[in-house]
Amino acid sequence: MTFGRETSMDHPDVQIYANVLLGEGFVIEKWVIIGEPPRGMAEGELRTIIGTHAKIRSHTVIYAGTIIGDRFQTGHGVMIREWNEIGDDVSVGTHSIIEHHVKIGRGVRIHSCVFIPEFSIVDEGAWVGPGVVFTNAIYPLGQDVKKTLQGPHVLPGAKIGANATLLPGVVIGRNALVGAGAVVVQDVPDNKVVVGNPARVIKDVSEIDAYHL
Repeated sequence: MTFGRETSMDHPDVQIYANVLLGEGFVIEKWVIIGEPPRGMAEGELRTIIGTHAKIRSHTVIYAGTIIGDRFQTGHGVMIREWNEIGDDVSVGTHSIIEHHVKIGRGVRIHSCVFIPEFSIVDEGAWVGPGVVFTNAIYPLGQDVKKTLQGPHVLPGAKIGANATLLPGVVIGRNALVGAGAVVVQDVPDNKVVVGNPARVIKDVSEIDAYHL
């Protein structure tokens, strides 16, 4: 990825905090905030990096300490928290939320109204449909819950259908397909299709004519 210079923007409708590095060719719409300091940290204490040719649409908020690659795009009203790593050619749809300490690989497509909590991983080329919810707390409000948070891990090329729910720590295998509305409670093998609540394997992805593995 190629980064440009540190950017300051004096515009009444856009707020870019100190220590933000934006690559060349970016487009930032109204009401965007970049470099918002996390709670307990001062402005500019963490560096925020966004690569070249980013398209940041209105009402997006990106916290400080996140590193984003080239050709990044958001829909409207996206929130991306601190200390995330996001690769090149990633898009995040309208009203989606990415919490802190999340890793997103190159070429990932995240559709609208998706929730991805801390300590989740979405690998290169994965696809996450609208309304998908990742979870990371096995027992919410349980004793020492903060010490046991573990988000799902979506391996390269996997596809998560609309409104699916992934339980904490599940691994979605390479090129696997999670059906719309599925509730995934255990790991999904590579190249398998799962549907239902709880999600169960029904076939191999190679049996679907639209995919050629």
